[in-house]
Amino acid sequence: MEEITKDSAPPLELVWGAANIAKLIGRSQRATFHMLDSGELPAKKVGNRWVAERSTLVAFFMDAA
Repeated sequence: MEEITKDSAPPLELVWGAANIAKLIGRSQRATFHMLDSGELPAKKVGNRWVAERSTLVAFFMDAA
């Protein structure tokens, strides 16, 4: 098993908040909230805020296309 070090791991680019996720995916906030609440998007709720990793969202939509 390869050890992950600070230099070898890609940096996380987290997108915080449904509004910022909506901007990234090009959807309305309302549609994004629906997709988040129904589990359609690869994101998690931390406290009262949604968070997603930018590359995971991009990969999700690339796979769907």
